[in-house]
Amino acid sequence: MELPANLQDYRGYADTQALGAALKALQAQGLDQLPLPGSGQTLARFARLAQVAGHDLRLCKLFEGHTDALAIIAELDSPLPPLGSVWGTWAAEPPSAKVRVRRDGQRLSVHGRKAWCSGAAVVSHGLVTAWDEDDRQQLVAVAMAQPGVNVTDEGWNAVGMAATGSVDVVFDGAWGVAVGGPGDYLSRPGFWQGGVGIAACWYGGAERLAEVLREHCSQHAQPHALAHLGAVDSALNSAACVLRASAQQIDRAPQADAWELAQQARACVEHTVEQVIRHVGRALGAGPYCKDPHFAQLIADLPVYVRQSHAERDLAGLGEFVASAPMGRWQL
Repeated sequence: MELPANLQDYRGYADTQALGAALKALQAQGLDQLPLPGSGQTLARFARLAQVAGHDLRLCKLFEGHTDALAIIAELDSPLPPLGSVWGTWAAEPPSAKVRVRRDGQRLSVHGRKAWCSGAAVVSHGLVTAWDEDDRQQLVAVAMAQPGVNVTDEGWNAVGMAATGSVDVVFDGAWGVAVGGPGDYLSRPGFWQGGVGIAACWYGGAERLAEVLREHCSQHAQPHALAHLGAVDSALNSAACVLRASAQQIDRAPQADAWELAQQARACVEHTVEQVIRHVGRALGAGPYCKDPHFAQLIADLPVYVRQSHAERDLAGLGEFVASAPMGRWQL
């Protein structure tokens, strides 16, 4: 399915408000209703995330958070979100920003600072990780248009992904509703399945950069550029195979722990992104960086988005797991 033509009306996404309008355009046309992870159509979900990423990575950041929230609400069998609502999923927990909740009947009183809340100024609801009186992690849904919610302009100084407005939000007695029980956010199968979905977003950005090189080579048969294009094709093919196989594995075993699968897929796609950025830049030189607005925005945004990876920390965890695995792991 193609993205709506009126998304071009928001071309440039100069600020968070324009980005929010583009997200609402997708939501209004039902294009946020993706197949759920493990539903038998996980690859279609990944493909739509990659498609939006190729259009604009900043829009994809908000779109992925919104669609992730819808999937979490469905997986934890929570009440359906209000019609027309637009969501952010905010789970980052640096030591300096830890949100607490206190139970008051069926409601939760939310207090504290939440960091890196993408799109906080333009979404209607946030799905927030917090900690209860017994120091257990609890997911809570919070309506943003209420007293006790302060969307700051603090905590986000990025150049790439700037328009996502991933600022700090301060909660001071705002009311929320528990989504699932304590610990459910991390223990559910969809947590790591969603982690593979983020890799699909990275892939979509790299794919769009590669298209610029492919179009150049279709018009200019320069040997060095063609060699770079061959390297890009090889890298993207590897990552695409991994994402397709990951989607199939998730659909075959939707209740399985997908931690290992997610670590492998994310590492592969991250490496591919790095390869594509390097080869495309060396092949095309300064021209598209300076004269192609879409390319320049993607090349600025993609390295920031990929830093959702924990790099060597994730690789070390995977390596520790592999070191204790039986021999023959890599046989065909």
